[in-house]
Amino acid sequence: MGSGTRPSLPLLPVLLLVLLLQVNSVNSFRQENDDLAQQTKGESHRPLRRSKRRWVITTLELEEEDPGPFPKLVGELFNDMSQNTSLMYLIRGPGVDEYPEIGLFSIEDHKNGQVYVHRPVDRETTPSFTVYFDVLDRLSGRVMDSSLIFNIRIGDVNDHAPQFPQKEFNISVKENHAAGQPIFRMLTVDLDQENTPNSEVLYFLISQTPILKESGFHIDRISGEIQLSGCLDYETAPRFTLLVSARDFGEPPLSSTATVHINVEEGNNHMPTFTQENYKIQISEGRANWGVLRLLVQDADLPFTSAWRVKFNISQGDEEGRFDIRTDPETNEGILNVIKPLDYETHPVWRLVITVENEEALFSCEGGRLREPRKAAASATVSVQVTDVNDPPAFHPRSFVVSEVDGAGPGIQLGIFNATDPDRAAGRIRYKLVRDPASWVTVDELSGTVTTRKQIDRESPYVNDSFYVIIAHAIDDGLPPQTGTGTLMLFLSDINDNAPALHPHSRYMEVCESAANETLLLEAEDGDLEPFADPFTFELDKLWGNAEDTWKLGANRGRSVELWMLRSLPPGNYSVPLFIRDKQGLSRKQTVHVRVCSCPDGVTCAEPSVTGAGLLVGALVPPSAAFVALAVALLFLLRCYCGSEATGHGRSVPRDQGQQTLIMYNDESKAISTQGRPDVRDQMSVRLLNTAGAEAELGAQDAHDVLAPASRTAEQEYFVLGTSVHYRSSPPVAGCDMPFEPRGTRNKYSTPVYRDAVVPRRCPEASAGTMAETLSQKLCGLDALAGDTGHRPHIYAEEGECEGAESLSSLACSEPDSGFKGCSA
Repeated sequence: MGSGTRPSLPLLPVLLLVLLLQVNSVNSFRQENDDLAQQTKGESHRPLRRSKRRWVITTLELEEEDPGPFPKLVGELFNDMSQNTSLMYLIRGPGVDEYPEIGLFSIEDHKNGQVYVHRPVDRETTPSFTVYFDVLDRLSGRVMDSSLIFNIRIGDVNDHAPQFPQKEFNISVKENHAAGQPIFRMLTVDLDQENTPNSEVLYFLISQTPILKESGFHIDRISGEIQLSGCLDYETAPRFTLLVSARDFGEPPLSSTATVHINVEEGNNHMPTFTQENYKIQISEGRANWGVLRLLVQDADLPFTSAWRVKFNISQGDEEGRFDIRTDPETNEGILNVIKPLDYETHPVWRLVITVENEEALFSCEGGRLREPRKAAASATVSVQVTDVNDPPAFHPRSFVVSEVDGAGPGIQLGIFNATDPDRAAGRIRYKLVRDPASWVTVDELSGTVTTRKQIDRESPYVNDSFYVIIAHAIDDGLPPQTGTGTLMLFLSDINDNAPALHPHSRYMEVCESAANETLLLEAEDGDLEPFADPFTFELDKLWGNAEDTWKLGANRGRSVELWMLRSLPPGNYSVPLFIRDKQGLSRKQTVHVRVCSCPDGVTCAEPSVTGAGLLVGALVPPSAAFVALAVALLFLLRCYCGSEATGHGRSVPRDQGQQTLIMYNDESKAISTQGRPDVRDQMSVRLLNTAGAEAELGAQDAHDVLAPASRTAEQEYFVLGTSVHYRSSPPVAGCDMPFEPRGTRNKYSTPVYRDAVVPRRCPEASAGTMAETLSQKLCGLDALAGDTGHRPHIYAEEGECEGAESLSSLACSEPDSGFKGCSA
C-alpha cells in the first residue's frame, strides 16, 4: 500500500511562529492600556486624558521541550518611568510562585526586566502561562505603575504520534455484506495542538491476511472507514486480519499501528434441497393425524444458524387448509400433519406441492457483487391416498328450533331428526333419545320423529329461558357402529296456566299485639311471563267472617301489596284469606297466616313460641295424615296374599323357608294344676300351634293347605312401638293369613299370642324385587273381592261360663326333635 507525503517547508513554521508572537504582543499592549485607563479612572475625578504607554516589552517566545541550556532568556521588558527614577522589576503568577510549574520563570536581575526560563515545558500539560509584572521605586519600595499582565504561550512541536484506543480490534461482518459499504471506522487521538499539521492524521492499510482475489479490504485515508471489495465466502475464509497505520503531518511525522480481526458470519449462500422429490402416503379419513410424513432436506450452510434452518410451505393442493407442515428444530426435517379430518367420500386423493427455503434470505455473488438468486426454491410432491372408514351419521341440520305452546298434551309431533350416512355404501340408521330430562318426548327409532308423550310445562325446572333441549343420537349399522348427535331446541310459548300465589315468606307473618295500624308487605309471584303475570290485583275475601273489620289492603305495587291491621288483636294465630289476580284475570285464593305475639320491646316477638311452629304443623297435618294412610294401606297389601283358590287369581307371595316355630317364654309353674274345660279360644290356640308344627314338617307349604278354617276367621294387624302395642281387629279376608296377636288383646276374633314375643307371620317381609309384583297381585285380588259381597254365617262354639283356666303345666310338651318348641293339650 502506498502512502503520500507533503513537501518539506522548513521556513514556513518559523515565519508563522514569529507572526503569532507579534500579534500577541500587540494584543497584550492594547490590553495593558485598557487596564491602565480603568485604574486611572478610579483614582482621579479629573477628566480623562490619553496617557502615553509606559510599559515596553519585547516578544516572549517559548517553545515546548526546548533543550536549553537553562536558564535561558526568553524576553525583556522595561518601564519608561525608569528614566527619572531608579526602579525595581518583579514577576509573579503561575509558573513563578503559583501552580502549575512553580519556579519555571524568573527575573534574575531586578534592575532590568529580563525574563528567564529554567527547564523544558510540555505544551500538552500547560499550553500557556499568565504572569504579572510590577515596577517599584527601588529606594522607597512604592509601586510606581500598575501591574502588567502578560500571557506567555508555549509553541507546539510534534512530539506525540496519533494513538489508537486499543492495539487490537475484533469485529464481525455478515457473509452477505455488500461491497463498498463501511464495515468499521478506525479512530485515533493526537495530543498535539489541534488544527495544526502536528495533529492531522492519515490512515493506511499495511497488510491483509489472507489475501484473496475475490475478497479484499481497503481503508479511507481521511475518515478511517474500512470497506469491503468483492464478496465474502465463509466456507473459503471465515477470518481476516488487517494491519492499519495512522500517521500525522508533523516534522518529523509520527505514526502508530493497530490490528483488526474480522470474523465472517455465515450467510445463506446455499439453497436447501430435498433428498427425495416424490412421496406417497395413505391416511385414514375422519381424524386428525400428527407426523404422517417427515421430509428430509440438505443445506451446506453452517448448522443451527438462520442460514441453515429451513421453513416449509404447502404451495399447492391444500386449498381447504386441512394440512400443516412444521420444521423439526433438531433435524431440520419437515413434519406433515393433518389438522382437519379428511373425507374419503368427497376427496379421496390429495396432491400436495411443498417448497422449502431458509429463514435468512438467500444471496449469490457474481462478478464481485451480490445478486438475488435466479433459481426457484426447491420443491417436493406428496400424494396422499385417503382410506375409507365408517363415518358417523350426519344430521341435517345438526340443531334446529321447534316452537310449541305451553301445556301441549301427549301425541303432538314436534319435529323430525334427519340424519344420513355419508359413506358410499350407506347403511341403515336408527335413532335413540339421549337427553330428555323431563321425559316429555319419544323419538321413532326409524323415522326420527319426535312426539310428545306427556303434557309439557314451560315452568318446569328443566326449561331454561323457555327452551327445552332434546338430544338424539343417530347410529348406523357399520363395523364398528358410529354415532352422530343432533339437537332439537323446543321453544315453549307461554300461556296463562299459572295463577299468582303468595311468595313463601309472605304466607306466615308476625306482628306485635299492640301494633295497631301495623303494615305487612305481602309479595306474590307467578310462573308465567308477560302478559300473563303482574301487575297483580289483590282483594280480601269478603265472605270470610269479619276480615274487613280487622284487616285492610293498602298500596298495590304490582307484585306486592300492603296489609294493614286495623286494630290491636290479642296474641294468637289469625288467617287472612285474599284473592290474587294476574293481568289477565286468572285468580287464586291464598291465606296469610298472621301470628300476633307479645313484644316486650314493642318491635320483636318475645320468643319463637311453639305457636308459630303450630301454624306450620297445622298446615302440614292433612297431607301428612294422607301420606301415613297411604303407607298403612301399602303395608296392608304387602302383608296379605293375592289370589285365593276361591277366586282363582294369581299365586301367593313366596314365603320364608326358615324354621317356623312358636316359642313360649312365659310358662307358669308345673306344680299348679287347674280344672276346667277349655274354651274355644284355647282350642284355637292349640290348633294353631299344631298347625305351625305341621307346616314346619311339610316344608312351609302355603297356609291355605295347613291352617284350619277357624284360624282364618279374623285378622289382627299390630305395630310394636317401644313397649306399647297397638292393634286393630277386622273381619277375615279371603286369601290372607291370620297374624298372631300380643297377649291380652283377645276379642271375638282373636287368638292368644304372648306379649313381647314376636311370632313369625304367614306373610314374610317382601323384598324390594317382589314389591311391584305383590302390589299388582293385590290390586287384582281387591277387584275380585269387591264383587263378592256374600258371607256365609258361621256358628262358633259356645264359650260357656267363665271358669278358672287350667295351668299351662297341664299341656304336654312336644318332643325336642320335632323342629319347634310347643305344647299341646
